[in-house]
Amino acid sequence: MYVGHLAIGLALKARYPKTPTLPILVGVGFLDILDGLFIVLGWNQVTPNLLAGPYLFFDLTFIDWDHSLLAAVLWSAVWGCLFLKEKRVALMAFVASFSHFIADWPMHNSDLALFPYSDAHLGFGLWGKLGTLSWVLEGLFVAALMTYAWFVSARRGVNLLWPCVVLVLSFINLSPWFSPMKHVATFGEPTAHLVHGVLVTLGFLIPGLLLTWLINRAERRQTLPTPSA
Repeated sequence: MYVGHLAIGLALKARYPKTPTLPILVGVGFLDILDGLFIVLGWNQVTPNLLAGPYLFFDLTFIDWDHSLLAAVLWSAVWGCLFLKEKRVALMAFVASFSHFIADWPMHNSDLALFPYSDAHLGFGLWGKLGTLSWVLEGLFVAALMTYAWFVSARRGVNLLWPCVVLVLSFINLSPWFSPMKHVATFGEPTAHLVHGVLVTLGFLIPGLLLTWLINRAERRQTLPTPSA
């Protein structure tokens, strides 16, 4: 899952508007930000596979250091601890980060270990079972969360137009037809996995920061006093 994670962040922020945006919108991608870095460092391993749909085009050979259940809990706790000055914010940061693992569970192809090097793996495998249809289902999931966030925020006078535009464009960009990973998978090694790792990290860090800025701007505009006539 990709845009679905960001949509979860948007919905969480709409539901809990008093929580700062960054712990949520960057938090939902924190595990993949780490994953990309760990791939570059050689701790995690991915293998180019042009048949690995619907948009990844890589097999996630070993991602236990951030996407195993134990690692997800520990790294989510680390993310939460960065915001311990306010326990409520720390808790929401943990929830946002760990939501990544929960949302990945139905999509991933049995590559989510219980703990690093565990023989037992989780993942219902919708990517492998449904292919392009799994991308469509993710789109419906995103649309439902965007609709929820839109109406909840609108009640407070917050316009989420631009955050929603970012989600739609990101969804189209990482599609079976436009995904940059399909091109990257044709590179020779070690270039392929290094570029893959960089794109995974930037693919969550940049949209997370951009959405944080856009949502904060929308919140500030909502709080500005209406000019008198």
